[in-house]
Amino acid sequence: MDFFGMCGIVGGVAERNIVPILLEGLRRLEYRGYDSSGIAVLDAAANIQRVRALGKINQLESKIAIDAEPISGQVGIAHTRWATHGVPAENNAHPHICNNKVAVVHNGIIENYQILKAQQLALGYRFTSETDTEVVAHCIHKHLESEPDLLKAVFNATQNFEGAYALGVLSITQADTLVVARKGSPLVVGVGIGEYFIASDVSALLPVTQSFIFLEEGDFARLTRSTCEIFDSQLKSVERPIKQSSLKASSVELGEHRHYMHKEIFEQPQAVIDTLEGRITQEHVLVSSFGHQAEALFESIERVQIIACGTSYHSGMVARYWFEDIIGMPCQVEVASEYRYRNPVIQNNTLFVTISQSGETADTLAALQQVKKLKSKKNIPTLTICNVAESSLTRESDLTFLTHAGPEIGVASTKAFTTQLVALALLMTSVGKVKKMMSVKRETIIVKGLQKLPGLVKNALAHEDTIKEIAQSFADKQNALFLGRGTMYPIAMEGALKLKEISYIHAEAYPAGELKHGPLALIDENIPVIAIAPHDDLLEKLKSNLQEVKARGGQMIVFEDEMSNISSESGFRVVKTTTNVGRITAPITFNIALQLLSYHVALIKGTDVDQPRNLAKSVTVE
Repeated sequence: MDFFGMCGIVGGVAERNIVPILLEGLRRLEYRGYDSSGIAVLDAAANIQRVRALGKINQLESKIAIDAEPISGQVGIAHTRWATHGVPAENNAHPHICNNKVAVVHNGIIENYQILKAQQLALGYRFTSETDTEVVAHCIHKHLESEPDLLKAVFNATQNFEGAYALGVLSITQADTLVVARKGSPLVVGVGIGEYFIASDVSALLPVTQSFIFLEEGDFARLTRSTCEIFDSQLKSVERPIKQSSLKASSVELGEHRHYMHKEIFEQPQAVIDTLEGRITQEHVLVSSFGHQAEALFESIERVQIIACGTSYHSGMVARYWFEDIIGMPCQVEVASEYRYRNPVIQNNTLFVTISQSGETADTLAALQQVKKLKSKKNIPTLTICNVAESSLTRESDLTFLTHAGPEIGVASTKAFTTQLVALALLMTSVGKVKKMMSVKRETIIVKGLQKLPGLVKNALAHEDTIKEIAQSFADKQNALFLGRGTMYPIAMEGALKLKEISYIHAEAYPAGELKHGPLALIDENIPVIAIAPHDDLLEKLKSNLQEVKARGGQMIVFEDEMSNISSESGFRVVKTTTNVGRITAPITFNIALQLLSYHVALIKGTDVDQPRNLAKSVTVE
């Protein structure tokens, strides 16, 4: 079964009332997408107090505020839920409680929950929800009957679970303790002074700490106000390093922008600068940016296989053109959810590249783990391009390249995509350099182009008012078609994805040369056709394709290079997005305009730009 979702977990043990910290943490996790939320704390009498609500966090806050005695406590857990098992409803919201003794929050999916549920019903347990998580609470409760230590009871319970989970557990049996576990779903511990916190994302805890312990796969932890004990999958005590986050609480605030997506679109010039910093000189790429082993591993490869999902997949598609066109190296790109299930044949001496904003994308991680099993028989070095340090993908890969996009809150990815393209350009250039498939002159040209990129992105952003005006024509539209050739085809796909994600307009992308093979049947005055027209070898062919659309009454919107001269054609609405861009910088620059178009169409449609319906920021379960 395939479920979207990435719920949010916050918890902690402190010497102060934990409730305001939990609520602020939940607010900072809102970007992930959710339909309900809840909080549970152990009060002064060591009783579990719980409040849950359907809808936004302010609904939960309102319920807490109107209670005759608002809940408070020094040990607590909280959760934002994105419905998987069971409809969005208060009874399905977390935390789940068993017999007023155990409270649990859970990210992930317990795949064998129906078997466990049947066993628990036979034992006399009653269920109040439709979720898989309730079996977790019952299972821990059952083990507490024979094992009074909460950590051991949680460990024993997890031996029954199949699937993925990040768990936060509290119990009246040990009222000063919070126990956590992770398998296949991320969880961090925030280190304070006389207090410890947990969260599924660093950003949730930035107001209270900059110090974090990143739990590894299979880890358990037992937290009290004064101690943080961590154990591996066999419950053996282990040490995990404390790392300092460079993020600030203010870095995930809106500032002057109306939406996070708008803020993040305009952060892209700086994100490009940050991603390039320390990775290039005036004329050269630094191969070591991909790790100290990179040069030796790149030397051995003969082809590239890229695996990703969604927007990250589109960045990989752009890179395929670069690898094959610029350095002549075979490159395959595939959607992770298909790749992992079709028993793929991967050849020896293949660089296996995974791309993910979060580093926790379930299908991509599973594909990487599948390929790693072949490494004893074949030379398959692995590389992850990711925006999140200490993520599961980065830990599993031989090489890692961290993009420096900074926190991306909007569900529709913008600056993460741009920085992925920058990373892939550096990768292609590095491989070409090591394999002597690229001249020093070509390397220098690419580096100079990348140095110009922040300015080119700023120039594209300067067209916002024009794009805002064009967006007005989408007010009554239900469908749109995006066209591009070469690297602009995956950019057209990304543009279509953005439009459908946040405006709910049905949008599709096609290679412009495919118009006669079907899509031309859709063209009439009611369907906007958005084309991307760089000044390149395919321009004249694209112009012919656009005339086919015009002849059939299509509403034509063209984003062009100033040298493309499509603006001289009558009947087209043209935005001169950029000028004199190269093969590397063109797709990145044109994509900025499509991001702005999607954003302003969504404003006109009145949708929830940052948290579009049915979507979550990270997809950490299948």
